[in-house]
Amino acid sequence: MLRAAAPGPSVVVCNTCRHSSDAREDAEGVRGGARLAEAVRTLATSDPRYAGIAVEEMPCLFACAAFCTVHLRAPGRIGYVLGRFAPDAEAAAAILDFAVHHAASAHGQVPYRDWPQGVKGHFLVRIPPEGQIAT
Repeated sequence: MLRAAAPGPSVVVCNTCRHSSDAREDAEGVRGGARLAEAVRTLATSDPRYAGIAVEEMPCLFACAAFCTVHLRAPGRIGYVLGRFAPDAEAAAAILDFAVHHAASAHGQVPYRDWPQGVKGHFLVRIPPEGQIAT
């Protein structure tokens, strides 16, 4: 049920998310989460700016109404669940750009001025790190 994950900053992509509010899969029968995971992984492995961010997948983040969801996390930092993304390269870039800022922050709080346009309006949940509460 559980497996070991990367110990540092990571983007966990729900690989079973719907493609959109209207469809589970695209015309080729592939779920949106699988497409988004592929886009994030492809960009992360091809651009050295994202070298410190692990890309992981898991089935169902339980945010089904907000299809194409990701969980951004890093040790000792507030985590975030974001959703309602198109499963494409543009969304992947925004997610990874925010993940770099998140990983570089002291507590996981990234100043709004540093948010990529592509993540604005996509935040669903803020998660305190284990043993801590945000103030």
